Amino acid sequence: MKIFDRLDRTIPLAEDERLLLEAVRGIARSEIAPRAADYDKQAAFPWESLAAINRLELNRVFLPEAHGGAGLSYAAYIECVREISKACASTGIVWATNFHASSPIMEFGDEAQKARFLPVIAKGGLAALCITEPGAGSDATGMRTRFTPDGDQIVIDGGKTFITNGDVADIYLLFGRWSEIDDRKGALSVLVLEKGTPGLNVLRTEDKMGHRASSTAEIAFKGCRVPRANLIGAPGDGLKVLFGALNKSRPSVAAHALGIARAAFEDAVAYINTRRQSGRLIVEFQGIQFMLADMAADLALAENWLQHVVRLIDRGESDVGIEASLLKMRASDVAVRITTDAVQLHGGYGYIRDYRVERLMRDAKITQIWEGTNQVHRQLIGRSFMRR
Repeated sequence: MKIFDRLDRTIPLAEDERLLLEAVRGIARSEIAPRAADYDKQAAFPWESLAAINRLELNRVFLPEAHGGAGLSYAAYIECVREISKACASTGIVWATNFHASSPIMEFGDEAQKARFLPVIAKGGLAALCITEPGAGSDATGMRTRFTPDGDQIVIDGGKTFITNGDVADIYLLFGRWSEIDDRKGALSVLVLEKGTPGLNVLRTEDKMGHRASSTAEIAFKGCRVPRANLIGAPGDGLKVLFGALNKSRPSVAAHALGIARAAFEDAVAYINTRRQSGRLIVEFQGIQFMLADMAADLALAENWLQHVVRLIDRGESDVGIEASLLKMRASDVAVRITTDAVQLHGGYGYIRDYRVERLMRDAKITQIWEGTNQVHRQLIGRSFMRR
């Protein structure tokens, strides 16, 4: 495992960030990982694991100091995502979604909005990012949720599906169409909706293949009213806000996928170094070594590209959409391949729940689908090389 230990040491973190990361690894090993299988089996929301996260005040990692945050680097946040997801993918995505929904407020919100909403997250609140609808998945411009201005208020009608934290969130970052703009792309707008708003209803939570402890909800809005002051930017700014948000959430999703992949790789290496077949350790067989080499190469290269993209973001680069797409696509493909091979290396034991790789394989699959399917990312990457 030397190559991965060395790679981890190259992550550009300040001393206080490294100390925080060690604390995160500590609770991941002692409190989050031991609960993960039971949470998965029962499809129970990981409240105890989140309590451990909140004891470290981890939501403050990605928030600005002026609004209750710690003002740490994006790299520090990404490494926390990877370590938590390695211990429990469900807990990892629940926590990462707080960043995904808060980041647009940090980047595009005014000072009054930041002062109202970010302290809620800093104190351990939960957030939800509401984009997907039954008829609008990877193509967000097809959404039908409607924002209608009414004096100093906005009336919301419509619904969203596949919303992580949708039934437990304290604040919702909600995308919809501004009723007064007759243009598919130009009408897209974004606002903040708070928990308990009349007309906000959770219709159901999904029974999923993986990430079973992470709640995924279908929610509806019927005549919800929010202050006009909850609108992020101006009417029609939604597409700009969305693209800005995705440039940071896609590397986060990649880190989540690579946390799953690292866990599966480590489990596979440990197993084949103890399991014997025909009087020999499995790891001694050449065919097994070839599989291991491919898994290690895929994982190391994906983790290195993750670090590259993170460095660009921490330097303040904004035009990183293609780099982020390439990262999300490759990291999620790697996670699915490595978890599948880890099950294979465990033989029949990999297919039963006594071994974690069974859960990791189920958890990995969604990473190829959310934050834009990998088919969409391949199209975005390919188009970027067209000469115009």
